[in-house]
Amino acid sequence: MLEWQEKTALVVLVCVVVVILAAHLLFDAYARPLVATPYSVEVPDGVLVIMEGNIEEIKKTASGGHLILTVNGTTVFLPENVAATLDLHENESVTLYGIAQTYRGKREVVVNSPGDIKVRR
Repeated sequence: MLEWQEKTALVVLVCVVVVILAAHLLFDAYARPLVATPYSVEVPDGVLVIMEGNIEEIKKTASGGHLILTVNGTTVFLPENVAATLDLHENESVTLYGIAQTYRGKREVVVNSPGDIKVRR
């Protein structure tokens, strides 16, 4: 009897993991544009935003390997783990998702995943 219960529990666990993974993939592919707010300086800190525009400037931080982009006059921060996987150039057109925040009194958008920034051709 115990063996049957263990197999049933394992099947249920696998099904739950598959459902969660599928929901995550569907959210990334389809729902993010539906829940992201177009960026503006009025968007509160912590809100997922979408921004489209041209990269006006790319700077490396003094330490840490991070990148700071200027897109449409807005600072966009790419942590090292994101910046290391991307090959971005000035004047490229991008669409990005990030979290709006205020850093040292200035507004910025923080991109948390390489998949959150796409070069538009």
